[in-house]
Amino acid sequence: MKSLILTVQIMLNIFSFHIQRDSTDLTSLLDSYYDVKNALIHSDAPTAAAKAAEFIKASNSFEMKTLPAGKSGTFMSLQKSLISDAEYIKGTKDIAKQRDYFAAFSRDFYTLAKTLKVSGHPVYQQYCPMKKMYWLSSEASIKNPYFGNAMLSCGSVAETINP
Repeated sequence: MKSLILTVQIMLNIFSFHIQRDSTDLTSLLDSYYDVKNALIHSDAPTAAAKAAEFIKASNSFEMKTLPAGKSGTFMSLQKSLISDAEYIKGTKDIAKQRDYFAAFSRDFYTLAKTLKVSGHPVYQQYCPMKKMYWLSSEASIKNPYFGNAMLSCGSVAETINP
């Protein structure tokens, strides 16, 4: 009986580890996305480029086996778009161009977040009415990456993606 209980506990621990690992891997990509967004909020083009490069590296080293069954194809198609978006951000030090490229990056990451569980916490899709563009945030308060300090709180929460 004790060996059965021990075996069940070990199996539950292994199962729990894999569930945590699934969201952790995607969460690291989400955190990289947030790093790019935060650099744009601070109008820091060199940091946005560097964080985009980090996103590319993290995305290229992503472990497909951590995805739920049948989701790797979806991820792979989005991964190509996300890497392309990040390459554009990385490739320029012009903050205005980075912000324009960030719109596509945000659109593609939103699709990923709606398709796969990327976090154990809510993800807020936010909207800038002046630019008519969206972005994702870990918090409901608005910090607009398209205008930085010029219009930091301009925008609204369009949708909350729950874990």
